[in-house]
Amino acid sequence: MGQAWGFERHHALGHGTKALFYGRPGTGKTLAADVLASELGMPLYRVDLSRIVSKWIGETEQNLGRIFDEARQSYAILFFDEADSLFSRRTAVQSSTDRYANMEVNYLLQKVDEHDGVIILATNLKAHMDEAFSRRLHHVVEFPEPDALAREQIWRLSIPEEAPVDAEIDFARLAERFEISGGAIRNAVLGAAYHAAAAGSPIDMTHIAGALRAEYAKMDRLCPQAEFNRLTSRG
Repeated sequence: MGQAWGFERHHALGHGTKALFYGRPGTGKTLAADVLASELGMPLYRVDLSRIVSKWIGETEQNLGRIFDEARQSYAILFFDEADSLFSRRTAVQSSTDRYANMEVNYLLQKVDEHDGVIILATNLKAHMDEAFSRRLHHVVEFPEPDALAREQIWRLSIPEEAPVDAEIDFARLAERFEISGGAIRNAVLGAAYHAAAAGSPIDMTHIAGALRAEYAKMDRLCPQAEFNRLTSRG
């Protein structure tokens, strides 16, 4: 289609695919990128932004140029996690710092345009993305919080078949009463498993309740103590 219909000639820049994955933390954006790379049989190149952005003038552009070159040579998918920190909106120039920051964004726009491979951006803050990047995206995929049915499935699938599990665990109750992301559920399951292994007992609701408390604390969210009390009650 690109050659026969003249699109490659009409759109002279890169012919790659650019996608944005957005949603709250723990909703599966990174996992989806891993699965996509596996299905396509391509390596996934996770870009560590802390090693890319430099305070020295011109060094950020050099780092970005090297990354795009390596991705092209290895036919890798470029995955920018927390992309809003690099692809953020340009600002009005009020200082030399603003001017150089905008130059970095302009350079990044150029590299994205020229790249012939697959680029995936992931962000929790879609509104912070520069509109110029948004116009270049071929696919924008929202990763919503799972509903109760999906949460129950995640709870069940997060525990391996080999793991010893108390028959009294009520996955439906967990899914209904604790509205958390898939990533938080996975962390809670792992935390509960560690507690159970240390106690030399099967994973039960008490272990899960303790792990859930830790997850709520990490998310800086409050959950009424009554919910945890009902969680561990046998009635």
